[in-house]
Formats: sequence, C-alpha cells, structure tokens
Amino acid sequence: MQTKFHKIFKKRKNVIIGAIHLPPLLGYKNFPGVKVALKNALSDLRAFEQGGVDGVIFENNYDIPHKPVVDKSVIGVMALLGKKIRSATKLPLGVNVLWNDYYASLSLAKLLNLQFIRIPVFVDRVKTECGIIHGKPHEVLKLQSLLKADDVALFTDIHIKHATILSQYSIISSARLAIKNNADAIIVTGKWTGKAPDLNELKTLRKSIGDFPILVGSGTDKENVKSLFEYTDGAIVSTSLKSGRVRSKEINVKSYKQRIDVKKVKNLIKQLKE
Repeated sequence: MQTKFHKIFKKRKNVIIGAIHLPPLLGYKNFPGVKVALKNALSDLRAFEQGGVDGVIFENNYDIPHKPVVDKSVIGVMALLGKKIRSATKLPLGVNVLWNDYYASLSLAKLLNLQFIRIPVFVDRVKTECGIIHGKPHEVLKLQSLLKADDVALFTDIHIKHATILSQYSIISSARLAIKNNADAIIVTGKWTGKAPDLNELKTLRKSIGDFPILVGSGTDKENVKSLFEYTDGAIVSTSLKSGRVRSKEINVKSYKQRIDVKKVKNLIKQLKE
C-alpha cells in the first residue's frame, strides 16, 4: 500500500529530511531580525539541497523557553520565512511549531503548500519544561478537516525527547494508537538532542507495526545511520550536520549561528549509498 509518506518522497526507504532550525524569533530577546533569519535559513537549505536530502522541515527550534502554543508574533515570522523557503525549493517541505502548536503547523502547511507537519505530542501525555501537554489526536484530525488540509501528512512523535512520559502507554501502544488516529509516519527519538533512539526498541517497534513508516527524530549521524535504517524508513537530521563544536549543558547543543555543512550532508548520504 502506498502511503502519503511514500507519495511525498517517491521512495520507501532511506529518506533523509534536513531540519532548518530558525533562530530565536520575534518576541524573544535574541531575535536577530528577519534578514538574518532568512539568510541563515536559505544557507542551510542550499547545503541540504546540494548534499542530496529528500526533503526539508523548518522549525522554531531556538525559541527558548518554548511554549505549548506559540505567540502570534512567532507565527507571523514563521509564515514570512516559510513563504521564502517554499519559493526557494522544489523539495518536499514541512514545518514543526514547537512545542506542540499543531494549529499553527496545520495552518502554515495549508497556507504555504507544505507537504507535512511534525507533531511532538499526538497521543501521549507528557511533562515538559513548559508544562504538561496532552495529545489530542481527535482535535488534530478535526482541524485538518476544517482547514481542508487532508493532503498534509502528519508525522507524529511517540515518547518524545525532552519530556517525561505521564501516560501509561508503552512505546508500541503509543505507536499503534497514533496509527489508529491516522498518523502518516511515526517519529522515534532519543532522550535528548543529539541522542539516537535505542536500536532494540526500534527493532521491537518494527516487528510490532510492520512496514508502517518510522522516522528517527534525533541523533542520526554518519556513524549510526546504517544501523538505524535497518529498522526505520528515514530520519530528520540537523544537529550532526552543523559546523563547529558541541556546547555542553545546553538544550540545543549547537548555536543558531552554526550553519549546516554541505560536506557533512554529503558524507551522510554517501553512507547510505555504499
């Protein structure tokens, strides 16, 4: 069966989605301005394209502290930048409005002709630094129908990083519940930025949900990509592809000023082709 995932990327395996991490946006003290934000985003986009990725997603990664539902000022800047990114690439494009603003994500996707969105909390209940967040799959689907955005694919995290799981679902139960509620791909992460998921957990999940699309949502690099892709269909990648050093004791281990390195992207893709 051909899913939205397969239709979007025109392949079934080894999908690499590059993540453009926008800088702190309007309303945050380190907002560098629209010109700088756009320049950085287009630089990362070019690196991803030249490196050979299959798709791109942009997100407000550096809006620290995050909010479950973002301010209107953030949505405005993301719409402006997203329009420029959309016009600059023919690659499949998605958006993730952190921490869990699926209303903004779906609205931007419909407005900008994006192919997919990422929803960090879809069926779970989690405790985060910005409070307790409840997954609301029925509300997501109701909104998707209201906006006539049924063609927008839902890539949904289960047991998301940077969070404590409060619901009693195992990761397999969460995956099955997400699938039951019309998710188009499952995203599995490690516990923190730059940390990959457990291979045994991925293996068990693959056996449990068959050939349903699974994406790695954190920690993919050129050393582990082959082992991770043995049980998954693709990955969303950014941190390991950025230039410069890793910062310790930080939520985001790379600065928003560090750009995607095209050589690192090419090396990652090369590992998949060998």
